[in-house]
Amino acid sequence: MTDMTAPPAAITQPSRLSRAIAALRRLPLAVELASAWLLAMFVIAALAHVLAPYEISEIDLMSRLVPPGSPGHWLGTDELGRDVLSRLLVSIRSSLLIAALATILSATIGTVLGFLAAQRRGVFEHAILMFVDFQAALPFIIMALAVSAFVGASVPVLVGLMAFYGWERYARLARGLALSAMGKGYAGAVMQLGASPMRVFMRHILPNVSATLVVTMTLSFSEVILAESGLSFLGLGVQLPDSSLGNMIGFGRDYLTTAPWIMLAPAAVITLTSLSVSILGDWLRDRLDPSVS
Repeated sequence: MTDMTAPPAAITQPSRLSRAIAALRRLPLAVELASAWLLAMFVIAALAHVLAPYEISEIDLMSRLVPPGSPGHWLGTDELGRDVLSRLLVSIRSSLLIAALATILSATIGTVLGFLAAQRRGVFEHAILMFVDFQAALPFIIMALAVSAFVGASVPVLVGLMAFYGWERYARLARGLALSAMGKGYAGAVMQLGASPMRVFMRHILPNVSATLVVTMTLSFSEVILAESGLSFLGLGVQLPDSSLGNMIGFGRDYLTTAPWIMLAPAAVITLTSLSVSILGDWLRDRLDPSVS
């Protein structure tokens, strides 16, 4: 007798795209909006010169202080007739690039020194911790003013100052995480087998602490944006003919009552970008940091 039983239906596995879409649907609305804003900012930063309708240094005194919504100048013009939208697009690229480079450098310096402090211990560890305490107590603005007075204001100097700002938090964090990882035994066991400290750090410690470091970098990114904008506002950052969000606000403060759009446009970008980074950082911390309940 022939068995007519039908074979069981094959179980279809969801594709990567469908799983990604399902994960996006589970995101909080605030995280979705923050992610969309940041994505737009990075796209604008990458295509700033393509999207800008005018050169940022193009002066048209016949069109000075034109209000937003005017033909050819969606966000108006400044006191020299320069297009505010064009300057804003290029300023977004400058500010985000400086903030990204400074955050990466700061995290790299702090993480390396923190690991060395956990690895070497003794006098070397105490020296790094003393330097960390000194840096945490040093007023950043005063230090920035002193450095700019000696070496001048430029983009490399600004990136260096921003990298020096906040590296101590990464050093403390990396040292604590490295000590915790080495205390669990697997790092010490690998070192007893003859592995170099660098190999232990790169292969066995860094992968286990990278999530916490990424969360810290995300939360620090908004602080770096605000610090860079503050220094540029004071004239210590990006210099003419280049443009950044901070120096746009600095140039627009004299026209706050007569042409507020010069200052309000970059101020709104700084506020929304810092808020979006903070929202995304808090969400990542809740998802990736095991120390958060």
